[in-house]
Amino acid sequence: MGRYVASRIAAILGTLLIISVFVFALMHAIPGGPFDEDKMPLSAASKANIMRSFGLDRPLWQQYGFYLWNAAHLNFGVSYQRPGEPVIGLLGHVWPVTLHLGGMALGIALLGGLGLGVGGALRQNTSADYLATGVAVFGLVVPHFVLGSLLILLFSTLLGWLPAGGWETPRNWILPTLTYSLAPLGVVARYTRVSVLEVLTADHVRTAWAKGLGARRVVLRHVLRNALIPLITVIGPLVPDLLTGSLFVEGIFRVPGLGHYFVTSIYDRDYPMIMGLALLGTLLISATYLASDLLYLLADPRVRYI
Repeated sequence: MGRYVASRIAAILGTLLIISVFVFALMHAIPGGPFDEDKMPLSAASKANIMRSFGLDRPLWQQYGFYLWNAAHLNFGVSYQRPGEPVIGLLGHVWPVTLHLGGMALGIALLGGLGLGVGGALRQNTSADYLATGVAVFGLVVPHFVLGSLLILLFSTLLGWLPAGGWETPRNWILPTLTYSLAPLGVVARYTRVSVLEVLTADHVRTAWAKGLGARRVVLRHVLRNALIPLITVIGPLVPDLLTGSLFVEGIFRVPGLGHYFVTSIYDRDYPMIMGLALLGTLLISATYLASDLLYLLADPRVRYI
């Protein structure tokens, strides 16, 4: 167990290194720079001084080595477009917004998906099952930007019930949260239904019914307990996806989170912010996969990692 965790942590560090090289090379391969004329009109002397102050006049291998050394000491530099503000401070400021949005979306996806999946499986081939399956399929096939646009058109433009964007009040949270939660809700509902149907045919469940146990006890203690174990590997990848932000959802609803800042940083060629956001996202995804594997191990003692 300890050896497995250590090997996974080493793999995470290796992944971070590879991602840092790839993102750094890609940033500098794209035409344009953070202090070009169209972004920040400067004299040649002023531009040269700024480039020198940020170390952008050095060879690329020196720039990367300098960045890697500082990043190893948790110093990710300062933003080019927000002078004097450390990247790690900016990330700490914008990530709670994404965490808030993703946390609410995850809660809705889990509760709604489990409810639809279990309800559909227990009432297989009925109107309730077809309705649950229809909602799940709708969530899976409709892209975020289409769903978000439809919700804005209906609830903001036509009905005027909810604001079309922003993040200031709880009313602003409703539309982006619904948009963000529907796709993972569909995933959870589909896999839950399949898993519950499989467990319902197991011998121990048939025995429980034969003993005359109540439906509530059979479902909660014998069906759900075993059906949820395979779902851990399905839910695990959904968590980092929701907690690292969506470019489309945050862009459409003007949510000031990681996804929104990632897009603006790319446009502004804010290299430290791009690197910081990419590494933070990679770390969250890798750590969540590790956590889901360990949780699966705890939930099913039969599983052993070598």
